[in-house]
Amino acid sequence: MIRRAVLVVLGLIWLGPTYLLLVNAARPADSYDPARAWAPSGDFALLENVARAVEGANLGGSLASTALYALVSPLLGVLIGALAGYTIVVLRLRHGFWWFLLIFGGTVFPSQMLLVPLFVSYSDAGLYDTRLGLILVYTAINVPLGAFVLRNFYQGVAFSIFEAARMDGASTWRIFWRVYLPMSASALTAVFILEFTFIWNDLVFGLTLSQTEDVRPVMTAIAGLMTDVYAGTPVPVGLAAGLVVSLPTVVLFLATQRLFARGLSLGSVQ
Repeated sequence: MIRRAVLVVLGLIWLGPTYLLLVNAARPADSYDPARAWAPSGDFALLENVARAVEGANLGGSLASTALYALVSPLLGVLIGALAGYTIVVLRLRHGFWWFLLIFGGTVFPSQMLLVPLFVSYSDAGLYDTRLGLILVYTAINVPLGAFVLRNFYQGVAFSIFEAARMDGASTWRIFWRVYLPMSASALTAVFILEFTFIWNDLVFGLTLSQTEDVRPVMTAIAGLMTDVYAGTPVPVGLAAGLVVSLPTVVLFLATQRLFARGLSLGSVQ
């Protein structure tokens, strides 16, 4: 009984920020009062606030661009990471461990250290404020995680599977595409969900490498909207915008939670 009560209390504390977000995002834009933030207003103005946020921050263009980044870059990152893991483990690349360290070693540096070199190189190469530039940087950031997870997964797969496929006349690429890639579907899904969430919620790279409304990620647009809270943007409008942009990651996780949970255990062959 005591344990259940403690869990209920902790759950309510955990859900407190979500409750505040929903209650204040649904109140009329001009009726926000910090002293009464916990009390529902009695009026439902969520749709009006969402429409005002979409118009004020051009969320339509930012959402479309972010959807492009969050779908294309994780797919490329997962595929390249799987190829790296397959080459290192299955094809037994010479000095494979050092190649893996080279791929994964970049993750030990804070992303803030990359901002100035990226900004300068993107400006010189003409990639600044382009969708292609953001796709490239997001893909490069996601490859190490894919390589790490898939390398661990392929180490648990019997090498005899590769040998049997080679004896049947399959090429190296065909074995990867038709045998190892489907076998690691759960691991690929888990990595994709993590990378999708990271890209969707990214602010730093979008703020540094983009400027126009049709290119910048949605979190950059939200940051610009919330910056204007004290200059005319009501708090409920900003909260409604935050609620809208958080829905895709929630829906994706709910739709793929079984595959995600299965992908977390990478020690057995499927």
